[in-house]
Amino acid sequence: MFSDKISDLFTAQVTEWQLAGDNYRLLQKVKTRHFDFGGFEVLVQFNPERMVSSAAKVDSGSVGSRPCFLCQKNRPPLQRGVRFESDFTVLVNPFPIFNRHLTIPSDEHTDQRIRYNFGKMLSLAESLPAYIIFYNGPECGASAPDHFHFQAGNRDLIPLEKDFSSGRFAEIIFSRKGVEVWLWRNYLRGIISLSSAGREPLETMFHMIFERFSALQPGLPEPMMNILTYKTGQSWIVHIIPRKQHRPAQYSAEGKDRLIISPASVDLGGVVITPREEDFRKITTGDLTDIFRQVCWPDDELHHVISDLK
Repeated sequence: MFSDKISDLFTAQVTEWQLAGDNYRLLQKVKTRHFDFGGFEVLVQFNPERMVSSAAKVDSGSVGSRPCFLCQKNRPPLQRGVRFESDFTVLVNPFPIFNRHLTIPSDEHTDQRIRYNFGKMLSLAESLPAYIIFYNGPECGASAPDHFHFQAGNRDLIPLEKDFSSGRFAEIIFSRKGVEVWLWRNYLRGIISLSSAGREPLETMFHMIFERFSALQPGLPEPMMNILTYKTGQSWIVHIIPRKQHRPAQYSAEGKDRLIISPASVDLGGVVITPREEDFRKITTGDLTDIFRQVCWPDDELHHVISDLK
C-alpha cells in the first residue's frame, strides 16, 4: 500500500537525516495552550522551528531572489521522497507541526494554483487515509507561492475534524448531485464544507465555489482560500476556508502589539502556531477572535455568496 511506503520513508528519514530527526524529537516538547470558545477550542502551539515558515517573505521580489527549496535540485542531499502518481513527490517536512508532517511538491516549478489540481488533492486523501491533506493559497500561508505543493499531517490533531463530526457547528444548506454542502455557524471563521462519495460531482461543486469567489476577488491570481481534505469511509470531506486578508494587523504591529502569526490551513483549523514564546504567553481569546475575523469571511456573508448555487 502507498501509505506503507510513506511510513517507511518517515522512519528512514528521521533516522538518517539529523535535521529532521532532531526537529521531530523537539516536537514532543512543544508547549500548547487551550482556549475555550464555548463548545469548541482553539489550540495555540509554541513551535520556534516554524519561524522559517511564519515569517517567510512571500513578496515577488523576495521569492524571486532565493532558490526554490521545493525544487529537487535545491533540496538537502539527505531529503529523499516517494513518487506519487507521475508528477508529485512526497517528502518528510523537516520543520513539523504534526507528529507526521509531509510536504508534497509538484515536479514542475509552477505557481501555487489549486484550480486544476483539486482532483490531485482528492487522490492524495484517498491514498493517505490516515492523513489530512491541506492546501495554502499563494496569499494564504504558503511559504513557497512559486512552487505548487500540498502538505499533509496525521489525522486528529486539528480540532476542525472533530468539530465537524460533532454536528454542532455545521449544517447542510443544500445537496446537489450527491454532494452535501455545509455551512458553519458561530465558529469565529466562516467555513464551507463539502461531503460526497462521488469524485466527479465533488470536483464540479468545488469549481462552482471557486468560480464564485474568483468573481468576488478579480484582481488576484486565484481566490484566497485554505483547503483541508480527508477521506472517512467512502466519503471525502473538504473544508474550504475563504480568506479576505493574508496576515492580520498584529503581524506588522510594533512593540507589545506585535504577534507573529501568519494564519494558514492548520491555524484556521484550530491549531495556531506561535514561533515566538512571548507571543505564545501573551495571546488572548480576544486576540484569536480578532485575528480570525480579520482574515476570514463571516458565516453570514458566505451564506449569501453560495446559497444560490443549489
